[in-house]
Amino acid sequence: MDKETLRYVITDQEKSTGKSIALKKLITRDSHGPLNLKNPTALVILGVRRSGKSTLSKQLFLGEKFGYVNFDDERLLGVNKDDLNAILQIFYELYGSDLERIVLDEVQLVPGWEPFVSRMRDSNIVIITGSSSKLLSGELSSRLTGRHVDFLLFPFSFREFLKYKGWKIPSAFSTVERAEIVNLLEEYLFSGGFPEHYVLGKQIITNVYNDIVTKDVVQRHKIKHRDDLRQVARFLINNSSNEFTYASLKKITRIKSVVTLTNWVRYLEEAYLIFEIERFSFKLKQIINAPKKIYSVDNGIIRELSTEQSPNKGKYMENVVAIQLMRYCKNQDSFEVFYWKDHRGREVDFVIKRGNKILQLVQVTFASSPESISSRELESLVTASTYLKCDMLTVITWDYGGKLEKNGKTIEFIPLWKWLLLKSPLTSLAFENY
Repeated sequence: MDKETLRYVITDQEKSTGKSIALKKLITRDSHGPLNLKNPTALVILGVRRSGKSTLSKQLFLGEKFGYVNFDDERLLGVNKDDLNAILQIFYELYGSDLERIVLDEVQLVPGWEPFVSRMRDSNIVIITGSSSKLLSGELSSRLTGRHVDFLLFPFSFREFLKYKGWKIPSAFSTVERAEIVNLLEEYLFSGGFPEHYVLGKQIITNVYNDIVTKDVVQRHKIKHRDDLRQVARFLINNSSNEFTYASLKKITRIKSVVTLTNWVRYLEEAYLIFEIERFSFKLKQIINAPKKIYSVDNGIIRELSTEQSPNKGKYMENVVAIQLMRYCKNQDSFEVFYWKDHRGREVDFVIKRGNKILQLVQVTFASSPESISSRELESLVTASTYLKCDMLTVITWDYGGKLEKNGKTIEFIPLWKWLLLKSPLTSLAFENY
């Protein structure tokens, strides 16, 4: 691509960046992992499209001089690895030869970009972003082994949502504040956390979803049976918080190849639209063969694609808990999340594991009083506790907190809003410690 076109696009993006940052209501994003901005380490920010990766990368360099280019721009179609040095030269011409900070947004769209980033990392502070988990596979991973920090960014957490709403979390909650926060939780539960939703309205969720499926899956992987792929994606989103099998997918599409369907689900995961949680077992073969549970990256997408007449609040609660656990565990070493189910169908929603130790069992239920909590859910929790040798038992409710002794086990109940405000979902439940 000729240099003048590149210069025009870069300067135009710079103007747009300045305007967008000035117009946006910026908040500090929560970090459940390291955001290292020191040489010789590249910072890789990954996450679903429109989750705020670009804004975060600019915020990290706010007040500093930095070069920025977003390759997810139709004017940059056809840019290749040979153009990257020209882009670097344009940065130096625009910002001076002492420029040290560079942001390469959606750089995976440039074939052969990895050696350039590896070289730049030695003399510059480099942030790269991407909406595909494959960004860290292949050549970059081998070139930057031990020399990059990756951070997975999700749409707004509940805490971030409250910040955006201008709601300050008090040290203690009055009755009025409890009522307010429950109302805000209801909004967040069904609207989700995509930042632009709260600026442009719910229609943006449909646009984001369509862009993820079209640009990050169909076009990236050159899918021929596009309508079938979209049908599979919609089915999985509508079945968030449920088990699924490839046999069930074969029933709702013309595609009967398990290999093809497996690839499609993997592509949707790589684009961060969905994520799977495996059933826990002490036997690896059983983990592999058991059905997986599927979750959506954002409750707003579930709501927009839902075919339900009235939403199942328990389903939305479970999905938002899954997102919060992924938000924490994906940015912490060695934590894993499973679900548990035995031959009698007794089930625990989440099993949190580190190394060989089960740390916590979590059940999610739409309940506002002890009487409305299913005895079967508690029985499942106690049974799993004995089998898995784990005594940290948690039930996340809609708005009930307390403790219960059952069969010699202590079960702690915590309202969803309180649990979402805990600094770590893996700590003992000190309710006052937000």
